[in-house]
Amino acid sequence: MRPLTLLAAASVAAALAVCKPCLAAEDAPGLDEGFKFGGYSSAGINIEPGGHKRAQVDDASLILRWEGNSRFRFFGEFELEYQLAWEEGKDFPSPGSRFDLERLYVDYNLSEKLNLRAGRFLTPAGRWNLIHAAPLVWTTSRPLATSRLFPQSTNGLMFYGAAPLGERAFEYTFFIEGLKDQDRDRDEIEFEDTRGARFVLSGDSISWGLSLLQFREDSPGSPEFHLAGIDFMASHKGWEFSGEAFQRLYANNNDGGNGAYLQAVAPLGHNWYGVGRLENFQRPLEGSTERWVLGTAWRLKPNQVFKLEYNGGNDDDHPEAHRGILASFAILF
Repeated sequence: MRPLTLLAAASVAAALAVCKPCLAAEDAPGLDEGFKFGGYSSAGINIEPGGHKRAQVDDASLILRWEGNSRFRFFGEFELEYQLAWEEGKDFPSPGSRFDLERLYVDYNLSEKLNLRAGRFLTPAGRWNLIHAAPLVWTTSRPLATSRLFPQSTNGLMFYGAAPLGERAFEYTFFIEGLKDQDRDRDEIEFEDTRGARFVLSGDSISWGLSLLQFREDSPGSPEFHLAGIDFMASHKGWEFSGEAFQRLYANNNDGGNGAYLQAVAPLGHNWYGVGRLENFQRPLEGSTERWVLGTAWRLKPNQVFKLEYNGGNDDDHPEAHRGILASFAILF
């Protein structure tokens, strides 16, 4: 969610320059034919147990993709920051809006089982961080373990691919940071020197993931952390069960924070679903948080979802874990 990095800019420029001669004139689509536009947006309201209210446009993102008859692909996601927001008892803010960078990268297909990605991409740590767009998840709230323990995005290089393993598929990802973030959002933790790997074994009804990361955090002493995470997602007759667990260690092997969640989704009929989640989170300088979520989601259409939930837990309200009633509507276009 930051301005375009030098690494991403160089990668995009180089890739687009090479792409043009790679396409044969007689069988390749025109450049305009390869571009696809889309995006997503959501708006929500939070009513706290004491009655305090706040509402805002949570997401407004534009997505741009390009795919031609070559080994190159391009992807960009630009988010509108400083969205419209209102909070009871406060003046209605009117800050200027601007587009900020969420993702911008170029993929190059090296072989049948290996690809190279260069630019800014979502850090491959767990499942939620990779599919966090509001229309694609079941709840308005996001588990703290998926946003406060590791960098959500990385500027650098990634090698990824997949191979069959019996009746299952084995996916592998290796990545390293090339340039640290040049800017950061308010209240966002800054990380650097990020590197890691992710492995996923998936079948017809269940998938398992393992994430391994190493990075530094912009906190007193600039500590180095090692993080390990496991995740799973299983589905059966419309039911869905998922979860993630992370453990961080300082370089001296002392506890550097941890978190986990378990979530269940049950079909209720007529495109309504019941959702329940239990989660916990602990990080140095932030203390620990336990939270439970109970709610429902109505998928009006495959690309539209209305969510209503109640978040309970600790009396201490974490800035990113609001308690009380949350409702939101999200659309993918």
